[in-house]
Amino acid sequence: MLELLVMRHAKSDWDAGTDDHERPLAERGVKAARKVGRFLARAEMVPELVICSTAVRARTTIEFAAEAGDWHCPVEHTRAFYGADPAAVLAEIASRPAPPRLMVVGHEPTWSELVSLLVGGGAVRMATAAVACLELPADDWSAIEPGAGQLVWLVTPKLLQAASA
Repeated sequence: MLELLVMRHAKSDWDAGTDDHERPLAERGVKAARKVGRFLARAEMVPELVICSTAVRARTTIEFAAEAGDWHCPVEHTRAFYGADPAAVLAEIASRPAPPRLMVVGHEPTWSELVSLLVGGGAVRMATAAVACLELPADDWSAIEPGAGQLVWLVTPKLLQAASA
């Protein structure tokens, strides 16, 4: 059984003069990334490996999450997640050796489409800094199949904030 943690980057700043790939996180995004990082540590769901988009907002999301949760897992960056479709994401995951608990960090609409594809339908919506945990009945990342996964949980920073109130 494999566990895939799908994390959308946190809220970013939008500046007409900044290239999309280079957009930084907004302060709200920094707080959200930290909140999610602490949650994953408390829930003992820290990934064994992170594969992350090269976009600044994705890279800094995982940096703040890992720092806040005191994670010490390797992070690999790939441009393949930027502007990708779910098939390209799955191909990128399958192209490298990965441990049983893997996190991918990237963008919409791909992440919502990816989760929906792996669980066999529905309209999953990945808010900024949301994390979905999927269980996949396979022993190797190259063997995962659309529709075979189970959505175990999906958390958002807003839900975590409400739960701590």
